[in-house]
Amino acid sequence: MSLLSTLFTRKDERAALRPLYAAAIALARAPHWYLEGGVADTIDGRFDMIAAILSAILLRLDALDAKAESVKLTELFIEDMDGQIRQIGFGDVVVGKQVGRMVGALGGRLAAYRAGFAGEAPLEEALTRNLYRGMEPVASELAHVAGRLRAFVTMLATRDLDDLLAARLDD
Repeated sequence: MSLLSTLFTRKDERAALRPLYAAAIALARAPHWYLEGGVADTIDGRFDMIAAILSAILLRLDALDAKAESVKLTELFIEDMDGQIRQIGFGDVVVGKQVGRMVGALGGRLAAYRAGFAGEAPLEEALTRNLYRGMEPVASELAHVAGRLRAFVTMLATRDLDDLLAARLDD
């Protein structure tokens, strides 16, 4: 490695979280959410599904007291959303506002899903409000999404930090 590349190459502080983020995105894009679950296969629907999966993972990181990893995973989300908005064609002025709204939406969903996954509030209400944007979903679709998310959270509870960093998110 040359002196210049050593001086100007930055270490990717989030590299260890990239596999986990990629796995979260892949899970959120699984067809069953949209087919059996009735989640809208739109930009908003995909964002909402990513937010639901990411919320579950962030809650597990919180339970593991992995604050640094949680922050870096959230930064990857912000970086990804910024890139997606730019790819759609929004300019610099709009991108910051849109990403700010998305981060706020993630925070709100995180609180709602925390209560829903903990049984402190009905998960189905949080899903109807956030994932289905207040539209009353078909009961079987809501049951599919709620059941799969609960199973995902149960599986996450068996994973330690090393498992998460290795993106071991399957059963």
